[in-house]
Amino acid sequence: MNKEYIISLLEKALRLEELSVEEGVRLWEEADTSELIWTANALRQLHKPGNVVTWMIDRNVNITNICISGCTFCNFHRKINEEGTYTTTLESYYEKIEKMIELGGDQLLLQGGMHPKYGLKFYTDLFSALKKRYPTIKLHSLGPPEVVHIARKERSSYREVLIKLMEAGLDSLPGAGAEILCDRVRKEISPGKATTDEWLGVMKDAHQLGMLTSATMMFGHIETLAERMEHFVRLRQIQSLKPEGTPGFKAFIPWPVMSEGTLLGKTHSLQPIRPIEYIRMIAMSRIMLPNIENIQASWLTVGKETGQMALHAGANDLGSIMIEENVVSAAGASFTMDATQMQQCIADAGFVPALRNQAYDLIPLPAGVPNYQLSC
Repeated sequence: MNKEYIISLLEKALRLEELSVEEGVRLWEEADTSELIWTANALRQLHKPGNVVTWMIDRNVNITNICISGCTFCNFHRKINEEGTYTTTLESYYEKIEKMIELGGDQLLLQGGMHPKYGLKFYTDLFSALKKRYPTIKLHSLGPPEVVHIARKERSSYREVLIKLMEAGLDSLPGAGAEILCDRVRKEISPGKATTDEWLGVMKDAHQLGMLTSATMMFGHIETLAERMEHFVRLRQIQSLKPEGTPGFKAFIPWPVMSEGTLLGKTHSLQPIRPIEYIRMIAMSRIMLPNIENIQASWLTVGKETGQMALHAGANDLGSIMIEENVVSAAGASFTMDATQMQQCIADAGFVPALRNQAYDLIPLPAGVPNYQLSC
């Protein structure tokens, strides 16, 4: 091991210079965990100085569980004629939104299956109906795979689909369905989803339209270390193309695969991601993505304690309390937190909790949501 070379790479990262795939691999393989954590935390202070850790209140509602993507890591999806299929009704949306508002939330994360019969009109009608009844609710909805699916059905461009969705009420686009941005991996674990270039192409068009988006990575399955680093580089390249003054990828969220009872778990001997590996991945996210401002720890998949440790390794956000979540929980995720527990979790880790919206603007706590700092 060339220690001087590893130190030079960490210094390069601290200058906000981009590391290559090969340099990322060398850091992962040869840098001590303490070195990665120290560097990532210093970078966090460059991007987000201070001691504030943000969180939010939203609700994840699945539009339908009918899906043609064939993801081998998913227990949630059903074929169109299979027992137990559903499409959420407007009345059900209204009930869920009312409950979310009662709990202080103002954003709906709408995702779900790529239904073989649902085209653009289905989604624009849905968004328009929700916005008509709840004009202040933010719709952080769909994702690049759904946009690609709709565009194929409509024989339209991603840009045209995105414009219609935005006109109907879409506020921001989640980074769903990224998994690993490498077609070798995608062909095996999500054969019906967008290719790497398609996923990135949707995000490029969304950024050109000024839309706020996020980026994700699901790791710990069949990908190589180099493919993880390539994922970072591809995201970084797309972010560099966004128009000046637009948000682009506002945040990056990595999480380990949840494979309990899934086809992927049955066909591959997957080892659970240990907390130390997750912490290193959070640190590498901060190091490899100098042009993405916020790094979010996925407490839902790794648990409160590991999420707290991630806040000392480059993450500045702990995500949402997730009033409802159905997909990763169907594959083994079982952690839960309410608003008070989220604030306590952040405070116990040594930080100041602050509520945010999807744009990462700090907002006041809604009526009825206790302020942990004032109550303890």
